[in-house]
Amino acid sequence: MDIVAELKWRGMIQDMMPGTEEQLKKESTTCYIGFDPTADSLHIGSLVPILLLYHLQRAGHKPLALVGGATGMVGDPSGKSEERNLLNEETLQKNIAGVKKQLEKYLEFDTSKKNCAEIVNNYDWFKGLGFIEFLRDVGKHITVNYMMAKDSVKKRIEGDTGISYTEFAYQLMQGYDFYWLYQNKNCKLQMGGSDQWGNITTGTELIRRKAAGEAFAFTCPLITKADGGKFGKTEKGNVWLDPEKTSPFQFYQFWLNAADADAEKWIKIFTLIDGVEIDQIISEHGKDPGARLLQKRLAEAITNFVHGEKECEAAKQTTEQLFGKKQEINLKEMDEAALLRAMEGVPEHSIPSSLITSGIDVISFLADTGIFPSKGEARKMVQGGGVSVNMEKVTDAGLIINSSNLVAGSYIVVQRGKKNHHLVKQS
Repeated sequence: MDIVAELKWRGMIQDMMPGTEEQLKKESTTCYIGFDPTADSLHIGSLVPILLLYHLQRAGHKPLALVGGATGMVGDPSGKSEERNLLNEETLQKNIAGVKKQLEKYLEFDTSKKNCAEIVNNYDWFKGLGFIEFLRDVGKHITVNYMMAKDSVKKRIEGDTGISYTEFAYQLMQGYDFYWLYQNKNCKLQMGGSDQWGNITTGTELIRRKAAGEAFAFTCPLITKADGGKFGKTEKGNVWLDPEKTSPFQFYQFWLNAADADAEKWIKIFTLIDGVEIDQIISEHGKDPGARLLQKRLAEAITNFVHGEKECEAAKQTTEQLFGKKQEINLKEMDEAALLRAMEGVPEHSIPSSLITSGIDVISFLADTGIFPSKGEARKMVQGGGVSVNMEKVTDAGLIINSSNLVAGSYIVVQRGKKNHHLVKQS
């Protein structure tokens, strides 16, 4: 398997050091990517490095997933305009445990295999390394001129906020990670996002100067959206891999709602579907874009990979119930358990039962529950035909919501626009 050709075709390689392709063809190579433990779950932006390790392991190479227990205490200036808050050790350990648990779902850790994956934590080699020792044995090999030439540092120095010595030293720490793994794990390849190129090449330079060795690197493009919006962000924030933070239904919906241009690019990057089938899917999609075959296949494949077949099927079923033909879901016939299953991951709101008993006009109802930030916005959307209550479009701004609208005992389902459902419970 020509792993470099495969990754290039999928759009997963941006910059590559000379000799990297030859190294991967020559022998099974130990390679690593760092994961930043700033939260106890990875998000979908982390899927690209996860899939890089997955592809490399499948091609016979040995993946190391580095969880930055030490560098997480410092902060990386790459791609950031200001310094982030540093984490305390208790929070950091909680986050590391969460990240490790997730990585173990996607990589093969069977120690009976020569190229089994390993998780390493750079705190293990930094905790015994003194400041004077670090300056003497690491710092002397990399000049300040070299460090200041990196884009991540240059932008911060030229900006309004500047850069602290703490973050300035980050690239030395990441460089030492690569050096330590080269010396102790025979690791010869580091990968990362394109914003990490400066930090990664500092590692290859340290290996060359301190160990007289040769190491390699490549980066993957940072994922963008065709409309200029930030990838992986929704109204509710990040799309997480943890089902407790982002339900499988919400996760599935993110991919299903991708624009055509994004879906065509993302299906190559985020799925394991081969080129022949992807070309067929894109061709079929072009004949009837309204059927959204491309988005459905993308959402199914990546939800299966992250959450498993059972959760994927449940997300597809919920999607069909909510967004399919109206007759496919009869709210009046649903009990509470069935309704909550159908509405899994849908934003929930509450309203006092006294208001439902006495009756409340639909505009006040929409604003009081927080579905709309104001009565003015609620009225505007109702007048535009963009609000449904229990799957029935609201055509009268004077409609009264009362006990007759309750389904499954104490719920009301509100649809805002085409895609946003809300579940209101009387309390």
